[in-house]
Amino acid sequence: MTRSELIERIVERAPHVPRREVEAIVHAVFDEMSRALVAGKRIELRGFGVFAVRTRRARTGRNPKTGERVLVPTRRTLSFSAGKELRERLNAPPATAESLGVAPPPDGALPAHPLAATPAFIIPATG
Repeated sequence: MTRSELIERIVERAPHVPRREVEAIVHAVFDEMSRALVAGKRIELRGFGVFAVRTRRARTGRNPKTGERVLVPTRRTLSFSAGKELRERLNAPPATAESLGVAPPPDGALPAHPLAATPAFIIPATG
C-alpha cells in the first residue's frame, strides 16, 4: 500500500474529515516516526509491531567483481517486529464468507482475504 492509497482508505472510512486534513495528518505521523527513528528511538504500536534502529558493526567485505577486500563501515538499519495481534491475524486460517457474515462470492470469484475484516484503525500493507 502506498501513502496515497492509505490516504484514500482513510478518506473513505472518515468522510466527515476533509481530504487535506487527512493528508496533513498522515504526513505528520510519518514525519514524526522518521524523526524518532533518526534520533535512535524505538516506536511501539501496540497490536501492530515495533520499529527499532539497529547498528551493524563495521566489517570486511569483498568486492564481488575483483575479489578485493573492502571495509564496510558501521551502519544503522531499521528493523520491524510484528506484534502479537498482527502475527495472529497473518497466521489465521483464511476467512470464509460465512464467517464474515457476508454472502459467498459468485463462482469463480476469489475467496475473502483473512485481513478483509480488519478494524478501521488498522489498514494492512499490501505487496
